[in-house]
Amino acid sequence: MISVVIPAFNEKANLKRLVPLLDQLSTKHTVEVLISVGTCKNSFCDSLKAFENLILVAEKRKGRAKQMNDGVTASKGDILVFLHADVIPPKGFFNDIERTIAAGYDAGFFSYRFDKDSFLLRMNASFTKRDGLFTGGGDQCLFIKKSTFETLGGFNEEQILMEDFEFFKRMKKKSIAYKIVPNDLLVSARKYEKNSYLRVNLSNLLLVVLFKMGVSPLKLKSLHNRLLRLDYQKTTV
Repeated sequence: MISVVIPAFNEKANLKRLVPLLDQLSTKHTVEVLISVGTCKNSFCDSLKAFENLILVAEKRKGRAKQMNDGVTASKGDILVFLHADVIPPKGFFNDIERTIAAGYDAGFFSYRFDKDSFLLRMNASFTKRDGLFTGGGDQCLFIKKSTFETLGGFNEEQILMEDFEFFKRMKKKSIAYKIVPNDLLVSARKYEKNSYLRVNLSNLLLVVLFKMGVSPLKLKSLHNRLLRLDYQKTTV
């Protein structure tokens, strides 16, 4: 079984699009979808229960690392997939995951493209097809054997920002075999629409460099919030 864990906060519109798509893509595969929302107090969460193979995880713990770990705890699959709510998987998504694991890899990521077309965004996306400084970001949709994930200790819940890079750092330290699958996910460009291309890229570079230098998660989060406009996420779950 494949367990797709989706950490969600303020993602009503994206989940209403993503959940039915995952249901379509899971034909001929054994898949469960876990939406980890932290807390859920309105009718939208009830509406999600109508979808087949969906598990709503509401453990009253907020924060992406915590929510993803809670999703894993509730999961039954032997392959875990960590998918952001605003990322659209491609055709062959589950085939690619199963083939990669069957080929002997313990984990993998996908390349991606943005949902807005521009030369600069295409250039950014091209770097996701190979290993580099930004490999391991959450938009690349980590998939991993559950046994490997548990051996690594799950996501670090103290890492309130860049928990994906921190986990990937431990993967590399333990020489976990992984592959980047060249089948593009479709990633939202909303961050670029509310912030300039240069501002986003310089901010990302600065945060990655500071993370690698060992700057604390709290300082990284504070800096991230000062550098970028975040009001593109004002939807309601």
